[in-house]
Parts: sequence; structure tokens; C-alpha cells
Amino acid sequence: MTFSWQFVIDLGILGSALLFATWLRSKVRFLQKYLIPNSLTAGFILLPFYNWVFPLLGLGTGSLENIVYHFLNLSFIANALRISKTKRQSNRDVFSTSVLVVAQYAIQCFFGTLITIILIKTIMPDLFPGFGLFATLGYSLGPGQAFAIGKGWETFGFSGLGSVGLTFGAIGFIIASFGGIFLINYGIRKGWVSSRELEGLNSKVVRSGVIKRNEKPIKEEVRDASSPEAIDPMSLNVSLVVFTYLAAYLILIGITKLLSLLGSPGVQLSTNLWGIMFIFSAMTALLVKTILISLKIDHIIDNARMTRVIGFSVDFMVAAAIAAISIAVVASYWLPIVIIAVVVGAITFVTHLWLSSRIFQNHVFFRMILVFGVATGTLPTGLALLRVIDPEFETPASSDYTFASGLSFLAVIPILLTANMPAKGAMNGSLTPTWIVFGIYAAYLVVLFILYLILSGRRRFKNPSAVWLRRK
Repeated sequence: MTFSWQFVIDLGILGSALLFATWLRSKVRFLQKYLIPNSLTAGFILLPFYNWVFPLLGLGTGSLENIVYHFLNLSFIANALRISKTKRQSNRDVFSTSVLVVAQYAIQCFFGTLITIILIKTIMPDLFPGFGLFATLGYSLGPGQAFAIGKGWETFGFSGLGSVGLTFGAIGFIIASFGGIFLINYGIRKGWVSSRELEGLNSKVVRSGVIKRNEKPIKEEVRDASSPEAIDPMSLNVSLVVFTYLAAYLILIGITKLLSLLGSPGVQLSTNLWGIMFIFSAMTALLVKTILISLKIDHIIDNARMTRVIGFSVDFMVAAAIAAISIAVVASYWLPIVIIAVVVGAITFVTHLWLSSRIFQNHVFFRMILVFGVATGTLPTGLALLRVIDPEFETPASSDYTFASGLSFLAVIPILLTANMPAKGAMNGSLTPTWIVFGIYAAYLVVLFILYLILSGRRRFKNPSAVWLRRK
């Protein structure tokens, strides 16, 4: 009998790299100092192997791309299925968090697209007009989404964009890790956060990433909703996740069949929808959760185990995403990558500090550092940075972000749904759709600026030259 081993081999290679990266993190002070995620280290370890060594052995990146795509969707489902049990501390700060998150989407889209238009009009007339959106996709959404949408754009005839998306995702992680730790240390020195919060910064568990035999484990409440003799509680929660994924797949299959009745435009639209499968996955999960709540059986969902599913999916997804980057493709796009990554990264850094220090009512530094990690890396990156100064998550920063994430997600759906417009315009040799989406991003900024004026109150323009507005 013959069985396909490719997927298992790639998982084994990723697992080996993650184990080695975990050992490195426990030994190397540099990795500990900057809280470099083990998945990031593992991905960069494997990057040269998948580019130059493994192809000689007949191993490509096809399975890695499948891992990135499917594990991304699974992580969205597990996150959407989680039942929120925390009471909101302040509806105002929840809304402020959502406004800040959406603001980073809009700022990154606006300036990324602006730089792209300038490059097209000057030195790179053949540049893909949607190239600047990779800043948002890679920074605020992460490598999985950037890869999925980039691969969708390849169907329009633009090769290598999946690897470009993965590259921006990797750059985002680097900014989140190094920039986040810099902000924490700089904020402490400048008095942006009190010295008593420094305790978390010196936590050996947080730094090394490995809990030793006699060390206190990180607190996490696990609640069993099933008897292990019948079905293991972890199996129950994983089954709910994969059932939801199957349901999302069947829903999108149905939509694809309906759209095919519209002819070529419908087929093209349905192809694009598969590139944003994570949206359908999350929406299906919300539907499943609503049904469980209405039936009063939502107690079978264990948030702690759903968190472990998210963590497992993200760790393997990030490692696979970086390992799957094609260095040859990156080399051909190195100039726009460098320009957009550096400029948009710097703008994100400065605007985030300026807005955060004025828009939040309390726990300002904590909220800022969490959203910074999310706006440049992923939610686990933001939580890792927050844990440095809030090891037990005692502030409402993380819980408020959970409440805000749903509203933020809905607010940015138009950005995701219009992401294909520049690609469609490029197929017809027109830059008009790119100007249209540029106008949409500008409209976002106008609306968000009005909301900022309302939420920031008297602080809105106080000491405008200061990147960080200190509170008395």
C-alpha cells in the first residue's frame, strides 16, 4: 500500500524546528531579551533549507502553503468560538480600542497605496498596483492572511505575490518583537509606566519560554465539559473546530455554485472569495456559537483549550509561512518591499504612540503595547508583549481587546472585499480602481479622525509635538 507522507514530513520538519527554536530560546539571551517567538526562529532556520537544500531532495513548499492556509482558518474559528466571560470595564475604552485597531488598518492601507502609486508613476511603472496593501496584510493581519490574499492575486497573472505577503508578515513580526521590547524599556525609562510593572519584565518563564520542573506554571483555568471515558475534552473542542471548518467549506462551495450561474464574473468572484476563507471561517464560527448559545449548550466550549488550538495553529502557521518564502521572488521585489516596509513601519510606530496616549482613558501604556503587537504581528505577539508588564493580565487591556476585536473585524471587511480592485484594474491596464480604493482609505481616515476628536476629548491636540502625551 502507498500513502502520502508529504504533509506529515513537513509537519515533522516544522515540529523539529520548533523544538530546536524552543531550546535556543531557553539558552540564548538575545532571543529572551527581545521575546522572539519560537515560531519566528523556527521559520528562519528552515528558510534556507526549503530554498536550497530540500528541493534537491524533492521537497517543495506545497504542503507548507497548505499548512499556512488551513491553520490560519482554524485559528480564526477557534478564536471566534471562544465564549467571553469577562465584564467590560469601560465601553468607551472598548470602542477606543476598536477605533485604534481600525485606524492602523486605514493608515497602513493609505500610505502603502500612496507609495505604490508614486513608484508606479516614477521608477517602477510595472509594479503590481495592490503592492502597498501587503503592509496592512502582513502587519495588521499577519503572514497567513497576507499569503492567502497574495496567492489569490496570483490568479490575476501576478506571480510570486504569495511569497511577498509572507515576507511582509515576517517583517511585521520583527517590528513587533524588537519594537515592542524597545517601547517597553523606553517607556519605563521615561516614566510612561510605573517601575512596579517591571516585575513582569524579569520573569524567567516569560523570558526563557520554558517552565522548569519546580517553577510555577502560567495560570490557566481548564474546565472539562465531557467525561474522558466518552470523549476527551480536548477532542471535543477540536471536533467542534473542525466541524465548523467543514461547515464553512460547504457554505463557500454553495456560494461558489450560485456565483457560477452568473458566468465568468461570478466564477472570478468566487475564486477571490476562497482567498479570504478566514472571513467565512470566522463568520461560520460565530453562527455556530450563536446556535450553541440559543440551545444553552455553549458550556461545552472550553476557552482554555480553544486558546491552545489557536496557539498550536499559529505556531505551526508562522513557522511554515516564513519557511515557505521564496528568496528568489523577494530578491526581484526587494526595492518596493524595503521602501514600503520601512516607511509604513515607521508611520505605524509614530502614529500608534501619538493616538494611543490621547485616546484611552486608563491603563494607557498597557493598551498601547497590546495593540502595537497586534498591529505589527499577531494577537499572540501582542499578548506576549502585554504579559511582560502585566503577567497575570490584571488590567482590562486584554479583555477589552477581545470585546473590540469583533467590531474591528466588521469595520475592516470593506477593506478586505475591495482588496482585489487594483489587481482587476491592472489586468485591464487601468490604475483607476487603485485610485478608487485609495479614496476609500482616505474616507476611512476622515471618519476615524472624527471619532478620535470625540474620544480624545481635551487631549485631542494637547502638546501635539509630543509623540507620547504624559498624564499627570
